[in-house]
Amino acid sequence: MAAKSGLASRLYRGEAGLDIIGRRKLWFGVALGLILLALLSFGLRGFSLGIEFAGGNSFQIPASVGTLEQTEIKVEDALAAAGGGAEVVTTQEVGGTSGNFYEVRTTQLSAEQANDVKTEMASEFGIDAATISGNQVSEAWGSQVTSRALLGLVIFIAVVMVYLILRFEWRMAVAAVSSLVMNLVLTAGVYSLVGFEVTPSTVIGFLTILGFALYDVVVVFDKVQENTRGITANNNQTYGEAANLAINQSLMRSLNTSVVALLPVGGLLFIGAGLLGAGTLKDLGLVLFVGMAVAFLTSILLATPLLVALKNYDPRIQAHNKRVLARRGAVGRGEVAPKGVAPRAAEPDDEPVDPESAALAGVAPKVGARPAGKRATGARGGRPAGGGGNRPGGAKRR
Repeated sequence: MAAKSGLASRLYRGEAGLDIIGRRKLWFGVALGLILLALLSFGLRGFSLGIEFAGGNSFQIPASVGTLEQTEIKVEDALAAAGGGAEVVTTQEVGGTSGNFYEVRTTQLSAEQANDVKTEMASEFGIDAATISGNQVSEAWGSQVTSRALLGLVIFIAVVMVYLILRFEWRMAVAAVSSLVMNLVLTAGVYSLVGFEVTPSTVIGFLTILGFALYDVVVVFDKVQENTRGITANNNQTYGEAANLAINQSLMRSLNTSVVALLPVGGLLFIGAGLLGAGTLKDLGLVLFVGMAVAFLTSILLATPLLVALKNYDPRIQAHNKRVLARRGAVGRGEVAPKGVAPRAAEPDDEPVDPESAALAGVAPKVGARPAGKRATGARGGRPAGGGGNRPGGAKRR
C-alpha cells in the first residue's frame, strides 16, 4: 500500500494534488522578484561580451608549448611587453585538423600591436612566429548578429502568437508568450550574474530554448483545454481547479521531457566542455542547460497560473465560479444534497432557504416554470379526471 501511495506513483497517475494554482500569488511574487534582480544585474553588471560583440583579437598557439595556464601567463607577459594596455579575455583549448591548439582572445589591438604581440609570444614560447596565427574581429560584426537575432525573436513571437490564438485562444497566447519572455529574461539574468561570456553560440542557444519552452507550455495548455471544455455546463469545478488538475495530470510528462532533454545537454556541457576540454561546446551547452531548466519551471509555475488569472476576468467564468462556490456553500449548510445523494427531508425547525442562494446553487425553479408539486393522477390542466368538465354526471360510461 505504501508503494501505491508514494509521491512518484501519484504523480504518474496525476493524483499528487499539488496546489499550483491556489498559490499563484506566491509564484507571481517570486517571478517579479527574479525579474527585478535580473534587470538590476543588467544595469549594474551588464554582460561579459565575447570579442565577436565587443571586438578584439584571437591568437591560435600550438598546444605543445605547455599547459593552458602556462600559455595564458606567457601571453599576458607578451601583451605587457608589447604595450597598448591590452589584456587576455579568455583562453581555451580547441581541437583542429592539425592537432589541438590554444585559442587566446584579447581586447582590441591595432594591426601593428597584433604583430608585436605575435613576435613577443613566439619569443616567450621559443617557437617560430609563423606557427602562431591570429585574426581580428570588429564589433560591427557582433552588432549585425545582435540585430538579426532580435529580428528573428520578434518574428518568432509573432508567429507563436498567431498559432496559439488559432489553436487555443488569445488568453492562452498571452500567457504562453509571457512565459517565453520570462524564460529569456531569467536565462539572461543568470548569464549576467555569473559573468558567462556571451558569444554567437549563446544567441543561437537562446533562440533554440524558445522552441523547447513553447513545446512545454503547449503540452500543459492542451490538457487545460481538455479539462475545461464545457466547464460552464456543470457546477462541479471552478476554472482554476480544472486547470490545477491539468497541471497535476501533465506534470510527470513535462518532467520526463525536461529530464530527457537535459541529460544530453548536460553531457555536452559537463563532459564535452568540462572534462574533455571542448571549449567551443561550452557556450551553446550552457545556455541550453539553463534555458531548458527554467522553461520547465515557467511552464508550470507561471504560464498556467497567469492563464487562470486572465480567465477569471471573463464574465462567463466569473459567473460559473460563483455558482460553484454557492452550490458548495449550500451543500455545506445542508440546503442542497451532494450529487448522487438523495435530498434530506425537511424538518419542522429548518430555516427557510434563501431564494437567491438557491438560485446560485442551481436549485431554484426557473422563471415561468410549473410548481414542483405533483398533479393528481390522470388530471390534465387542473380538470377533474375523466375528461370533459361540461359532461353531466360523474358516472363512467360502461
